[in-house]
Amino acid sequence: MAFWLMKSEPDVFSWGDLVAKGDAGEEWDGVRNYQARNNMRQMKLGDKVFFYHSRSDTAIVGIAEVCALAHPDSTSDDPRWECVDIRARQPLPRQVSLQEIKADPRLAEMVLVRNSRLSVQPVREEEWRIICELAACAP
Repeated sequence: MAFWLMKSEPDVFSWGDLVAKGDAGEEWDGVRNYQARNNMRQMKLGDKVFFYHSRSDTAIVGIAEVCALAHPDSTSDDPRWECVDIRARQPLPRQVSLQEIKADPRLAEMVLVRNSRLSVQPVREEEWRIICELAACAP
């Protein structure tokens, strides 16, 4: 199993919106960055995903999982663009802010800290455990 972080602006698609989709989940569409797309192509069913509210909240707010492998993005006619589907699994008991992540030296190499603009990014297992510790949830 691999670990990921996916960013969404809460006024466009929030954690609450994903929760409302239930077990069917939602297509993670609209990604138009090759590196982010390539990350989605690597995802496997059941991979865990941190759901990150970008722009206003800038915090990890929940844990989702990949429920459909990479497939053509329904919002594009261009076959280069693919996406996965994810579904909500649990809200974090305590949100973990970007400021808190940047302040923790154990997370200094996290992609979120080094390349904060990438919308779909890998998370190392140790980083996953640290974030879960900060959020007061089981990894």
